Amino acid sequence: MRRSYKFLLRPTAKQHVSLEQCLYSHCELYNAALAERRQAYETTVKKSPLYYSQERPKASVSYNTQSAQLRDIRKLRPDIAIWSFSSQQATLRRLNKAFEGFFRRLGAGESPGYPRFKSAPRFDSVEWPSDGDGCKWHDQVSRVYLQGIGHVKVTAHRKVQGRIKTVSVKREGRRWYLILSCDGVPAKPLPKTDKQVGIDVGIVSFLTSSDGVHIENPKWQRAGAECLERAQRVLGRKKKGSNNRRKARESVASRHRKIANQRKDFHHKIACKLVRDYDVIAVEDLKVKNMVRRAKPIANPKQEGGFLPNGATAKSSLNRSISDAGWAQFRSILCAKAEEAGRVMVSVNPRYTSCRCDCGHIASKNRVSQALFRCQRCGYSANADEHAAKTILRAGLALLAAQAA
Repeated sequence: MRRSYKFLLRPTAKQHVSLEQCLYSHCELYNAALAERRQAYETTVKKSPLYYSQERPKASVSYNTQSAQLRDIRKLRPDIAIWSFSSQQATLRRLNKAFEGFFRRLGAGESPGYPRFKSAPRFDSVEWPSDGDGCKWHDQVSRVYLQGIGHVKVTAHRKVQGRIKTVSVKREGRRWYLILSCDGVPAKPLPKTDKQVGIDVGIVSFLTSSDGVHIENPKWQRAGAECLERAQRVLGRKKKGSNNRRKARESVASRHRKIANQRKDFHHKIACKLVRDYDVIAVEDLKVKNMVRRAKPIANPKQEGGFLPNGATAKSSLNRSISDAGWAQFRSILCAKAEEAGRVMVSVNPRYTSCRCDCGHIASKNRVSQALFRCQRCGYSANADEHAAKTILRAGLALLAAQAA
């Protein structure tokens, strides 16, 4: 299995400055490479007479071209040469990946944003492609060597297993973290329980199981809204570019990070309990990205340039609640823990799971309210979330049976 380990770094004051300089240098390299690609596109592609034809030329600058220029750049800039060559190549690959994603989404008919320049506060991570090339993890003493920075102390709260593939350093507010991506991590199978469960996620109840267990939604964003609003008001009064504004921005980021950590901790605990108690877990394959899209405007045919009410305010509130629940993150954590424990996780098509009765009748009117399900044909009634969870479990078991056959 492929797993990542995230540890807190304990740099000295001098190493803290060096880490900041390392991030700034890689940010400068990223922006310079992006500027070169943009200029090449403007001169060789956009101004070409064949631009609107099928024989439109391609840009002359690619990852291979820019990677070959690194040696000359390092000779001219000693301040850049102190950092690892392989980490700088990884930064160029990061930019190349952004362009590949842009053109892939463009070819699929989407409207992607063109790769943008990174400001220094937003460029917060550097990657070393392999352990031993500009970096080295020392497991026995819980330290990591980073070229140009030295040996940095690490708070390793668990043992690293598997073979280290990449080493990354990430800045989160005032803290630094080490991320080790490892391959070949052994699984830790749990004893069988001979139990299956279907789970339905929601906003009022974060999770409802087919066994009738309801787990309330903590709504971390709403709980921390007062402190966050207060910090944002302080930030709004600071002068742009000042040190006080930088500190206020870090304070806002710290409150956002606390909410995210509370949400993630909650997801990990619920996922652990599910994996310990059940052999088969059936979940809905929700497209959360599509669910949180804003409401489309409705043009008013009687007024030129006018629009009809489209429920944008209610949709925005619903989108915030869905994002606060973090269904996609929970599903990802649950999937990783199920794989590690040797459990079976089944993804079910979410269509009609909330309005299908056991008798086979499907109608939106079966869902009488948020909490009540009542079949319009046979009269069967139950808690709506529990009924949906049981429907998800049946669909998941049927899918497993079909795969086995």
